[in-house]
Amino acid sequence: MHLTLTVATVRDRTVQAAVRKVIEPIFEREFAEHSYGFRPGRGCKDALRVVDRLLKGEYRYVVDADLKSYFDTIPQDRLMARVAERVVDRRVLALIESFLKQGVMEGTKSWTNEEGTPQGAVISPLLANIYLNPLDHEMASKRYMMIRYADDLVILTRSRHEAERALQELQRWTQEAGLKLHPEKTHIVDMGQEGAGFDFLGYRFFRTGRGKILHRPREKSLTKYKDAVRMRTKRNNGQSLEQIITEVNLVTRGWFEYYKHSNRTTFKTLDAWVRSRLRSILRKRRHRQGPARGADHQRWPNRFFAERGLFSMVEAHEIACQSARR
Repeated sequence: MHLTLTVATVRDRTVQAAVRKVIEPIFEREFAEHSYGFRPGRGCKDALRVVDRLLKGEYRYVVDADLKSYFDTIPQDRLMARVAERVVDRRVLALIESFLKQGVMEGTKSWTNEEGTPQGAVISPLLANIYLNPLDHEMASKRYMMIRYADDLVILTRSRHEAERALQELQRWTQEAGLKLHPEKTHIVDMGQEGAGFDFLGYRFFRTGRGKILHRPREKSLTKYKDAVRMRTKRNNGQSLEQIITEVNLVTRGWFEYYKHSNRTTFKTLDAWVRSRLRSILRKRRHRQGPARGADHQRWPNRFFAERGLFSMVEAHEIACQSARR
């Protein structure tokens, strides 16, 4: 497998940061209210809260859209034209254009970018927002509730007809802008139907059989978390139990901080799974084969791990909920 890298020196990153600091306030004044990605004082949680509020209101239909390889496919000439609408200093424009055309390496090959913004470049998120800003305002002018975080966006409507019309408008705009919607990942979701759901910013929004709208970590997020824990809880891990718990806690605390607004049943299941992994390590140290079993739960009860400092997402979630109610 070859790794694709954008060639950016420390000097390049410093200059990009300086340029961004200068031009960001110019464009920030014009960015739409429902754009949340990589903007001062805004973040993922703000976007998620708005989506949750709309779903629990009168907005039943969701256009779940996926911009295919957005950062890699932005037409550089059109992007520079939009930047030039507000930035007149030719030296600054020349610098930005040089950032876009940085060298790229894949394995032993190298070339110059002709489209897209360099991945990992300091200024790329701002440029990506600039290019989609006209879409934000067009959707707002037509009273569509579009919530966007960088290239991750959803449009919420009250009726199926509105959703279909919004999707048509989105398809037209992206085509004219030289972008593409992923045909298999872009669709309309009726959140009034039991079991319906969609992913947004790492969360899975879904309707239960009782008609409630809940959210939990999406499957990819759960898999990524479990893979990180598995790496630290292999049965042949030679570290002390305390050290293993310390490393697991680092992973779990960080993951929980982002996903603490999930349905509480998520955390009960994951806490039990983590303890099972730790019991399996202790079982092997007693020269027993296989994963943890029934008797191991009595030998090493939940209290045993709590006394050794294992972070409990269930307890942390209860504390977070109590704080929110105050």
